[in-house]
Amino acid sequence: KELAARCIHEASSRAGGPFVVINSATITPENMEIELFGREGADGERKIGALEEAHGGTLFLDEIADMPKDTQAKILRVLVDQTFQRVGGSNKVHVDVRIISSSARDLASAIEEGALREDLFHRLAVVPIRIPSLAERREDIPALINYFMENMSLASGMPRRRISEDALAVLQLHDWPGNIRQLKNNVERLMILTSGDPGATITAEMLPPDVGELVPATPAGVRGEKLMSLPLREAREVFEREYLVAQLNRFSGNISRTAEFIGMERSALHRKLKSLSVES
Repeated sequence: KELAARCIHEASSRAGGPFVVINSATITPENMEIELFGREGADGERKIGALEEAHGGTLFLDEIADMPKDTQAKILRVLVDQTFQRVGGSNKVHVDVRIISSSARDLASAIEEGALREDLFHRLAVVPIRIPSLAERREDIPALINYFMENMSLASGMPRRRISEDALAVLQLHDWPGNIRQLKNNVERLMILTSGDPGATITAEMLPPDVGELVPATPAGVRGEKLMSLPLREAREVFEREYLVAQLNRFSGNISRTAEFIGMERSALHRKLKSLSVES
């Protein structure tokens, strides 16, 4: 979500201004208003908040439904007239800032539960955008891995790593419940683990156990001993079905790309999927 918000910022007329991030889920309610609006002390000491830092640019409010309700009311005021008061201050501060917000929660449910103000939601939901999970766009994973490696290489001086086909297949088949952050953390971990060998190739055996299962379970999944107890024809059918389902998931249901990768004609793959009762 943050990457998408940053792309919106960089493609806008505000690209020359700052891009400031506040994650409501990681800030205590006691500190939230200070982080957003800043503070003025009795001795004249002043702390600038995120809204002033983002003046002329974009403020990204991540996990907006986790923000305290009192603070939500003050953010609503900023959206109405672009003014606020610092904590402990009495003067109005004027800012020119675009606010982009996000949440991993169902916001309709958050409103019903009283966690999110409905009037704030309608003020923010001018152009709603749904960001697909990483599991819904597995074809992006190789490009994202290259991007993370390039960034880490530039930041740390470590050489980029090669990734074997089997490791890439596993990474594309994983469900990534933590989405891009989880993928990024795993890429960084793999680069660190291979830092002693500049020519190292990352293989599937190097992946952590929670990522390293090659074929994810399917609702009717059959594994290990159960598979070995089946007659050859039935076992082959079970394997083919799960293999093809996994490959289709890997390429987000794209028949042409799946057929190209597994070495089948598109029409032949269609027939095989139909014979195995796999929806495509």
